[in-house]
Amino acid sequence: MLPLWEPSRERIEQANITRFIKFVNDKFALNLAGYHALYDWSIDRREDFWASVWEFGQIVASKPYTKVLQDSPSMIGAKWFIGAELNFAQNLLRFRDDRVAIVFKGEGQELVRITYAELYDRVARLAKALRDAGVVTGDRVAGYVPNMLETVIAMLAATSIGAIWSSCSPDFGIKGVLDRFGQIEPKILFTANGYYYNGKAHDSLARISGIIKELPSVEKVVVIPYTQERADISAIGNAVHFEDFISKESGLEIKFEQLPFDHPLYIMYSSGTTGLPKCMVHGAGGTLIQHLKEHLLHGDLKRDDRLYYFTTCGWMMWNWLVSGLAVGATVILYDGSPFYPDAGAIFQLAQDEGMTIFGTSARYIAAVEKSGLKPKEKYDLSALKTMCSTGSPLSEESFRFVYREIKEDLCLASISGGTDIISCFALGCPILPVYEGELQCRGLGMKVQAFDFNGKPVTGRQGELVCSATFPSQPIYFWKDPDNSKYKAAYFESFPNVWAHGDFVEITEHGGVKIYGRSDATLNPSGVRIGTAEIYRNVEALDEVADSIVVGQNWEDDVRVLLFVKTAPGAEFNDSLKEKIKKTIRENTTPRHVPALILPVTDVPVTLNGKKVELAVRNVIEGRPVTNRDALANPEALEQFANIPALKA
Repeated sequence: MLPLWEPSRERIEQANITRFIKFVNDKFALNLAGYHALYDWSIDRREDFWASVWEFGQIVASKPYTKVLQDSPSMIGAKWFIGAELNFAQNLLRFRDDRVAIVFKGEGQELVRITYAELYDRVARLAKALRDAGVVTGDRVAGYVPNMLETVIAMLAATSIGAIWSSCSPDFGIKGVLDRFGQIEPKILFTANGYYYNGKAHDSLARISGIIKELPSVEKVVVIPYTQERADISAIGNAVHFEDFISKESGLEIKFEQLPFDHPLYIMYSSGTTGLPKCMVHGAGGTLIQHLKEHLLHGDLKRDDRLYYFTTCGWMMWNWLVSGLAVGATVILYDGSPFYPDAGAIFQLAQDEGMTIFGTSARYIAAVEKSGLKPKEKYDLSALKTMCSTGSPLSEESFRFVYREIKEDLCLASISGGTDIISCFALGCPILPVYEGELQCRGLGMKVQAFDFNGKPVTGRQGELVCSATFPSQPIYFWKDPDNSKYKAAYFESFPNVWAHGDFVEITEHGGVKIYGRSDATLNPSGVRIGTAEIYRNVEALDEVADSIVVGQNWEDDVRVLLFVKTAPGAEFNDSLKEKIKKTIRENTTPRHVPALILPVTDVPVTLNGKKVELAVRNVIEGRPVTNRDALANPEALEQFANIPALKA
């Protein structure tokens, strides 16, 4: 197979990773040549590799580390960079000059720019306000916020103190927010008074009022002006306007709390497949060094770059995007619909801001193609050097579309990882060719393999994506999981002491990766991870519903959510019930959770101990064999999912 794109000699010579290879060769008297040799070394000599990333990335630390790694045979509890003390926010605020740090564009709003010097000043003022409000190291500070400038400032202010930041997007319903923040008990909650999407302003304050009534831990709600200049917040207990909360002092110096490498930084959330979302705690140092590796070496990010990723604050790509500040690049934030006012909205932003790295979802690229837009004919994308895609597998047609209609000379970096690792297992590489349908490479320092059902690594055929050696950005623990039972159950039940991620993949002859979709019950429509349990909790609370099962169906290069409902005795399955179900899901979770199709069934297949078997149902729908029928209490219930006409249209 011929590559779709190959880097020029000039691009290879100027790449950060080329400098890094020379740095490693000089440091260890090696003769590594090219990416694959570097990857093999990074796996064989993990401690030397990660120590080299620390030095190359110029991590700011008040105390040096005494040991790189104290490993753990179980992969849980490994200790990295023992003895080091640092602060995450300090590393993102190492620059204080007049270069533009952040560009913020809200849907239909005037564009805002802020320099690194201005960013430092605003973070300093907000950090003082948080300290004055009683926030100390280890407290939780949460955001129910759009992807806006003040969100980044709030995160940096909180983490400068050593508080733990956690956020979700404002399209979550009250129950979805409480399922998350109710577990971590934040002291301070940031919110905007509303948000914009697809040409409409949406109010957030009514939901916040309901949320606060169920979150007694919150001592202060800080309301950021967005859809209104100064909204009425009198109905929200302990609420204060952002401009009244932030310190009025100027010229403040930030006191960056110096903390261990594995001090908790972020709390992220699983999608809630098997109950309440699990709260994954990520460490400051592991997040920092992993993001520096990915930005510098895989993304070729430099100070002159302008980095954009379409994301909400409930997705780990937001955390990943913001870490671009540690390199000193300009980070571009966008909030709203990427198709408002038309399909070219983000390409217009790319042209206007000289975007060099454009990150988005596979679904977005497919939607742009279906819209008929040919971006290269309408927009000046001469500055663009890399396009990233994640969220779901990028189709081969979308690979071709990017090179045909967006830009020919472009590194198309399809990447894959997860909230679980706040980073990637497979990524792009500026010095490797791009092959149709393939992610270019496995991440440096990440021992990624495809395992067959017997736990043996395979190449050239499908297997389970695993990582068989520890890495710095593993969760340091799960919240309120003292014996690590939730942590173990999440990743280590398939193969003992090996991280199984829940993707079907193939390691290709080029050393690249093909992703074939999820191997577990997590749904992934349009690149947004959705857990089945969040849907069940709402649907099965309805009197008319006796039982239900929800699965993802591969559909038009994406995944669509299918909900099958068994009605209660005396209840009728009709359009009225379907609308009631959709309304309930939308109001209590997010619009993305609403199924594409809702269909009736007479029974829901379950295991002998009563667990729903989403994977078995999905296999029947997709025409694949079901191998575990003996484990089912009612295997005959599977037959009704075969050859449903509505699923073919």
